Amino acid sequence: MNTNKKCLLLGSYTHPKFHPLQGVDTQVSHILNDVMTVQCSENKNMLLSNNIQQFDLVISYVDLWDEKISPQQTAGLLSYVSNGGGLLIIHNGISLGDRYELSQLMGAKFNGHPPFQPLSFRASGEDHEITAGIESFEMEEEPFQFQFDSFTEKHILLEYKLGDTWHPAAWSQAYGLGRVAFLMPGHHEPSFMHPVIGKLILQAAQWTAR
Repeated sequence: MNTNKKCLLLGSYTHPKFHPLQGVDTQVSHILNDVMTVQCSENKNMLLSNNIQQFDLVISYVDLWDEKISPQQTAGLLSYVSNGGGLLIIHNGISLGDRYELSQLMGAKFNGHPPFQPLSFRASGEDHEITAGIESFEMEEEPFQFQFDSFTEKHILLEYKLGDTWHPAAWSQAYGLGRVAFLMPGHHEPSFMHPVIGKLILQAAQWTAR
């Protein structure tokens, strides 16, 4: 194991509304086992500046639909990424976007979703390290929809098909000196066992934590 790099996986163990970190923590730790050590926590104070600096990557799997993180936690995360830290948001981790500063950091805000259903996914066609070697695939997932901000330059990496229309399912962007990526798939533990999702998470983690 390469223990040089450290990752913070932040989620919700005690009172998740929809997406518990239990099980997902094991899967993500397994996916990243060869490239970094993963510390799992639900303590949002890990985002404070003096705590977050020790990590090369932060993965947000927080399930904060009814609350916001504090201004101090928000400032810690913004400062961390803008100074060169990596942020990977998986599925419900985009619930951080209830703070407008963080929706800009992530490039979009969650805008609801139709029911959990079988979906087709494809890489968007633009060459990127995150989607290198990723073929089209199918899986059951919540078709998250997003309101994108117009201020950041995003690279759409993955799309899913709903009806006859393709929608963004993953993207990346720079933020200051740091890198940010979002992956929509990740509704529950079985999502992380899909071989393509494992590869996407591994490559997204390596790209954001460069």
